[in-house]
Amino acid sequence: MEDEDKELLNKKVLVRSGSHMYDELRSFRTWFKWMCVDQSDTWSACLSWFVFIWLAVVVPWLSHYLLACTDCVSDHSRPYDSVVQLSLSSVAALSFICLSRFNKKYGLRRFLFLDKLCGESETVRNCYTQQLNRSMKILFIFVMPCFAAEITYKIWWYSSGGTRFPFLGNVVMSNIVACILELTSWLYRTVVFFLVCVLFRLICYLQILRLQDFAQVLFHVDSDVESVLREHLRIRRHLRIISHRYRVFILWALIFITASLFASLLMTTRPNADLHIYKSGELALCSVSLLAGLMILLRSATRITHKAQAVTSLAAKWHVCATIDSYDWAKVENSPATQVAYNQDFHPSSNGSSDAEDVGDEEDELDNTKFVPSYAYSTISFQKRQALVTYFENNRAGVTIYGFMLDRSSLHTIFGIELTLMLWLLGKTVGVS
Repeated sequence: MEDEDKELLNKKVLVRSGSHMYDELRSFRTWFKWMCVDQSDTWSACLSWFVFIWLAVVVPWLSHYLLACTDCVSDHSRPYDSVVQLSLSSVAALSFICLSRFNKKYGLRRFLFLDKLCGESETVRNCYTQQLNRSMKILFIFVMPCFAAEITYKIWWYSSGGTRFPFLGNVVMSNIVACILELTSWLYRTVVFFLVCVLFRLICYLQILRLQDFAQVLFHVDSDVESVLREHLRIRRHLRIISHRYRVFILWALIFITASLFASLLMTTRPNADLHIYKSGELALCSVSLLAGLMILLRSATRITHKAQAVTSLAAKWHVCATIDSYDWAKVENSPATQVAYNQDFHPSSNGSSDAEDVGDEEDELDNTKFVPSYAYSTISFQKRQALVTYFENNRAGVTIYGFMLDRSSLHTIFGIELTLMLWLLGKTVGVS
C-alpha cells in the first residue's frame, strides 16, 4: 500500500482540487484566504509570507523598540513586553512554518484525510463534516475572549498617553494607526497558532469516529478476525501518519510555551519587579492564550490514545462473551425454556431498572460496561479470538512523539507542571492563585 502511494505521488496523480460550490472545504479555503495563510498558488504564497513577516516580525519589533514610552507616567511602562512579543512571535513562526509545510506537501484535502472518507461509513462522514463546519467557530471561541481583553488594554494604554511618537505628524492619528497595527499583529499570531491546534483536534476527532465505528465491527454477525485485523491496521497506520506530521509541532510548542512560562516567572519573581496589573496583565493574557492552545493539542492526543487503547478492553470483553456463549449454548439449545431463561440472565433487558440510567453519555461503544452481543462462536474459533486479543495487548495504538506515547499519565504530568507555572504566574501578575 505504501509503495502504491509513493508511486502515485511520483506520477503526480494527486493534484490539489480547486474550490467549487459543492466543495466541503469551500468555507475553510475562504477563511484561509482572509487570514492570509493560503498557499495554494505562487501569488497566495508570496502574500502569505509577506503578511507573516510584517505582522509577526516587523510590527512587534517596531512596537517594542520605537513605541515604548520613556517619558510618560510609570503606569504606561512595559517591562514585560519583550517576553510577550518573543513568545507570541516564536509560537506563531512555528505554527506558520508547519502550516506552510502541510499545505505545500499534502494540500488541505489530503491533510484533513478527506480523500480517505470515501471508504468510511455514512455516520463517520456526516459527523466529520459537521465537525469540519464547526472548526472555525471553535477557533474564535478560544481567541475572541482574549482578543477582547487585549483590545481593552491597548485602547486604555494609547488613549491615556502611553506613547507620544508622532510618526505620522499627528499624535492622535499616529496612536490610532499604531494601536490597530498592534492589535492586528496580536490577533494574527494568536489565530495562526490556534488554527494549527484546531486542525489537529479535527483530525483526531476523525480518528475517534473511526474507532467508534470500528467497535461495531466486533458486534457484526459477519465479522471475522481478518476483517477486524485489517481495519485496526488501517487505523494504526493513520495514527502513525498523524504522529509523524505533528510530532515536531507538538514538541516545539511544548518547549516554547514552557520556556515562556519560566522566563515570565523569572522576571516577575525578581526583587525589584513591578507587578502592577497595568504592566503585567498583558503577560498573563499571553500565557493563558498559549497554554489554552497547548491544552487543545494535549487533550486531543490523549483522547484519541485513550480510545485506541480501549479497543483492547473491548476485544477482551468480546472474547469472553463469545467464549461463554459458545460454551453454554450446547447445554441450552435443546431446551427452549432454559434457553429463554439463559438469554434473560445473560443479556439483561433494558426495560427494568439498570445502572445504565446513571451513566448518561459518559460511555460509548469503545468504553462501556455492558455485555456485547456475541456472534463469534459460530464463525470464529477460540484460538483466533485469543490471538486477536493478544495482538491488541501487544500493539497499542495512539499518538506518539518520537516513540513517546501521549496518554493520560503523560497528560497529567505535563498538565501538572504547566498548571503550576501558570497559577504561580497569575498569582504574581493579576493576583489569582
